[in-house]
Amino acid sequence: MKPLLFDQNLSPRLVNLLSDVFPNSVHVHALGLGTAFDREIWAYAQRKDLIIVTKDADYAELGALLGFPPKVIWIQRGNCSTREIEQMLRKNRQAIEALANDPHVGVLEIF
Repeated sequence: MKPLLFDQNLSPRLVNLLSDVFPNSVHVHALGLGTAFDREIWAYAQRKDLIIVTKDADYAELGALLGFPPKVIWIQRGNCSTREIEQMLRKNRQAIEALANDPHVGVLEIF
Protein backbone atom coordinates (compact mmCIF):
# COMPACT_ATOMS: atom_id res chain seq x y z
CA MET A 1 0.00 0.00 0.00
CA LYS A 2 1.32 3.43 -0.89
CA PRO A 3 1.79 5.84 1.98
CA LEU A 4 -0.60 8.74 2.40
CA LEU A 5 0.19 12.44 2.69
CA PHE A 6 -2.37 14.17 4.90
CA ASP A 7 -3.17 17.76 3.99
CA GLN A 8 -3.21 20.61 6.50
CA ASN A 9 -7.02 20.47 6.77
CA LEU A 10 -6.78 17.03 8.42
CA SER A 11 -5.47 16.09 11.84
CA PRO A 12 -1.81 15.05 12.16
CA ARG A 13 -3.07 12.32 14.53
CA LEU A 14 -4.27 10.35 11.49
CA VAL A 15 -0.68 9.31 10.77
CA ASN A 16 -0.48 7.30 14.00
CA LEU A 17 -4.12 6.22 14.02
CA LEU A 18 -3.75 4.62 10.57
CA SER A 19 -0.15 3.40 10.78
CA ASP A 20 -1.29 -0.23 10.87
CA VAL A 21 -3.03 -0.03 7.47
CA PHE A 22 -1.16 2.87 5.82
CA PRO A 23 2.43 2.60 7.10
CA ASN A 24 4.97 5.33 6.35
CA SER A 25 2.25 7.94 5.91
CA VAL A 26 3.03 11.52 6.87
CA HIS A 27 1.33 14.85 7.53
CA VAL A 28 2.33 18.08 5.77
CA HIS A 29 3.14 19.74 9.13
CA ALA A 30 5.76 17.09 9.91
CA LEU A 31 7.45 17.93 6.61
CA GLY A 32 7.47 21.69 7.15
CA LEU A 33 4.80 22.06 4.46
CA GLY A 34 1.96 23.16 6.74
CA THR A 35 1.73 26.56 5.08
CA ALA A 36 2.97 25.53 1.64
CA PHE A 37 1.04 26.22 -1.51
CA ASP A 38 -0.94 23.35 -3.01
CA ARG A 39 1.50 23.00 -5.94
CA GLU A 40 4.44 22.58 -3.55
CA ILE A 41 2.60 19.81 -1.72
CA TRP A 42 1.62 18.30 -5.07
CA ALA A 43 5.24 18.28 -6.23
CA TYR A 44 6.43 16.72 -2.96
CA ALA A 45 3.81 13.96 -3.16
CA GLN A 46 4.78 13.33 -6.77
CA ARG A 47 8.50 13.03 -5.95
CA LYS A 48 7.89 10.74 -2.98
CA ASP A 49 5.10 8.66 -4.60
CA LEU A 50 2.51 9.54 -1.94
CA ILE A 51 -1.28 9.69 -2.20
CA ILE A 52 -2.63 13.06 -1.04
CA VAL A 53 -5.56 12.91 1.39
CA THR A 54 -7.52 16.14 1.63
CA LYS A 55 -10.88 17.82 2.08
CA ASP A 56 -9.80 20.47 -0.45
CA ALA A 57 -11.22 20.44 -3.99
CA ASP A 58 -8.07 22.17 -5.28
CA TYR A 59 -6.13 18.91 -5.48
CA ALA A 60 -8.76 17.24 -7.64
CA GLU A 61 -8.58 20.29 -9.89
CA LEU A 62 -4.78 20.07 -10.02
CA GLY A 63 -5.13 16.45 -11.05
CA ALA A 64 -7.41 17.46 -13.91
CA LEU A 65 -4.95 20.16 -14.95
CA LEU A 66 -1.61 18.41 -14.44
CA GLY A 67 -2.53 14.74 -14.61
CA PHE A 68 -1.31 12.25 -12.08
CA PRO A 69 0.58 11.05 -10.09
CA PRO A 70 0.19 12.00 -7.39
CA LYS A 71 -3.19 10.51 -6.77
CA VAL A 72 -5.74 12.12 -4.50
CA ILE A 73 -8.24 10.91 -1.93
CA TRP A 74 -10.83 13.67 -1.69
CA ILE A 75 -12.90 13.48 1.48
CA GLN A 76 -16.22 15.12 0.73
CA ARG A 77 -17.80 15.34 4.13
CA GLY A 78 -18.38 18.55 6.05
CA ASN A 79 -17.46 18.89 9.68
CA CYS A 80 -16.55 15.53 11.10
CA SER A 81 -14.23 14.16 13.72
CA THR A 82 -10.77 12.74 13.21
CA ARG A 83 -12.18 9.38 14.32
CA GLU A 84 -14.81 9.54 11.55
CA ILE A 85 -12.14 10.25 8.95
CA GLU A 86 -10.06 7.38 10.30
CA GLN A 87 -13.06 5.06 9.97
CA MET A 88 -13.80 6.30 6.44
CA LEU A 89 -10.25 5.56 5.33
CA ARG A 90 -10.26 2.13 6.95
CA LYS A 91 -13.62 1.29 5.40
CA ASN A 92 -12.36 2.35 1.96
CA ARG A 93 -8.99 0.62 2.19
CA GLN A 94 -9.69 -1.65 -0.79
CA ALA A 95 -10.85 1.28 -2.92
CA ILE A 96 -7.69 3.18 -1.94
CA GLU A 97 -5.54 0.21 -2.91
CA ALA A 98 -7.41 0.02 -6.24
CA LEU A 99 -6.76 3.74 -6.77
CA ALA A 100 -3.05 3.24 -6.12
CA ASN A 101 -2.86 0.41 -8.66
CA ASP A 102 -5.11 1.77 -11.43
CA PRO A 103 -3.12 3.75 -14.02
CA HIS A 104 -6.31 5.34 -15.37
CA VAL A 105 -7.76 6.82 -12.17
CA GLY A 106 -6.31 9.75 -10.27
CA VAL A 107 -8.95 10.77 -7.72
CA LEU A 108 -11.03 8.79 -5.24
CA GLU A 109 -13.93 10.67 -3.68
CA ILE A 110 -15.05 9.46 -0.27
CA PHE A 111 -18.32 10.62 1.26
